[in-house]
Amino acid sequence: MNQLNENREGPAPAQPQQRQMVSVAMPNRAPYVTYTLIAVTVIFYLLQMASEYLLGTDILIAYGARYNDAIQAGQLWRFLTPALLHASIPHILFNMYALFSFGTGLERHFGHGRFLLMYILAAYTGNVVSFLLSGGYSVGASTAIFGLLGAEAVFLFQNRQLFAGQFGKAIQNVVFIAIVNLIIGLQPGIDNWGHVGGLLGGLMFTWFAGPIWKIEGVPPALHLVDQRSTRDVIVGAATVLLVFSALAMWGMISQ
Repeated sequence: MNQLNENREGPAPAQPQQRQMVSVAMPNRAPYVTYTLIAVTVIFYLLQMASEYLLGTDILIAYGARYNDAIQAGQLWRFLTPALLHASIPHILFNMYALFSFGTGLERHFGHGRFLLMYILAAYTGNVVSFLLSGGYSVGASTAIFGLLGAEAVFLFQNRQLFAGQFGKAIQNVVFIAIVNLIIGLQPGIDNWGHVGGLLGGLMFTWFAGPIWKIEGVPPALHLVDQRSTRDVIVGAATVLLVFSALAMWGMISQ
């Protein structure tokens, strides 16, 4: 019996495709605004120390702290100036370290102008909530710094596909830091309502006005494009300002 060897031709079996990872450069802006905010805040603290040494009283806290009776009397600048003032050296050191840690990265993502706007709004919203729910007086940049935490959380969430496997760990870290610091803020003498207000301000602004990146181009020449327009940023900032200004006005009328 003859053995027949039959060769059949046909398409080669499909090979599993390998996913190609392509890197895209992140924005690399120098965080000038963060450095400037740190420098200005330190200068204000030196002026506080000089005032107390020369005059026997801290004039800047007297005229700049969040003090409800003074706000009721029309000193509305006290919704912002507390973010430039601090009660002690450990207080300012801790806040400036946090500002450096979170601000440098966020400023690169947000851009200089939008980052500064968000910082100011978070300081404002923090002091509005503090005015509504706290007594006594308060100072410190922690209102704005909690805004940075809220901003980073929303930024990571809205760009989670871009960060891929890093998203889960990054968002857990931000949430953990926020929760731990809010728990620490329950101690007597800490204005935790100001922290909550700043956190809400950062969350709200970034939800409406934070950068949402899209990858454009042809590999390997890929680049990031921010889908938010200048109009989005203006509308987002105006929304935060109007909401918290309405709350402040309600507080001034009802108290």
